[in-house]
Amino acid sequence: MENKAQYIINELDRLFPDAHCELVHHNAFELLIAVVLSAQTTDERVNMVTPSLFKKYPDAFSLADAQLHDVEEIIKSIGLYHNKAKNIINLSMSLVDNFKGVVPDKREDLESLPGVGRKSANVVLSNCFDYPAFAVDTHVTRVSKRLKIAKEEDDVLIIEKKLMKLFPKSSWGKLHHQFIFFGRYKCKAKQPLCTDCPFMKICGKAS
Repeated sequence: MENKAQYIINELDRLFPDAHCELVHHNAFELLIAVVLSAQTTDERVNMVTPSLFKKYPDAFSLADAQLHDVEEIIKSIGLYHNKAKNIINLSMSLVDNFKGVVPDKREDLESLPGVGRKSANVVLSNCFDYPAFAVDTHVTRVSKRLKIAKEEDDVLIIEKKLMKLFPKSSWGKLHHQFIFFGRYKCKAKQPLCTDCPFMKICGKAS
């Protein structure tokens, strides 16, 4: 058996060769807004509201001028919609005031925006700017712990550092999506589909 990192890469390439960002977007602004909206809800649910949202507010300038209740009405089917509506309006205002309405390509600038943390910044950097980053969400966290890459007590930043240390930088962007697909569609939180899983020999849950 090859080393653990290469083994994981090879098997995920076999299982999910076309893993990708499932938040539907056409540019960095749309992805940034979608990522903020995706907190504590599913990508599928976010994708149900963003077409109407982006039709009415296609850029930072239009969303910065939006009325809170109008935005809430569009996104009310997703969780925490009141706070999320405020965040994406304030985020857009910040883009207009500080970045001429353009989504910045630097981590510190992205994280200065309302509602944007390290994970969200990593998603945008990786998908829109080809910046090597490994965003750690609930799926990546769960899979990392089950594959004994991380410990149960590790927080998301420690997990991110361990993933970046284990895997080559050139693989981070693709692996991030593959970890999510694996966690979302096979290594589920409550009822993982362990049959035919190639990682049973290294899985902490199986041992």
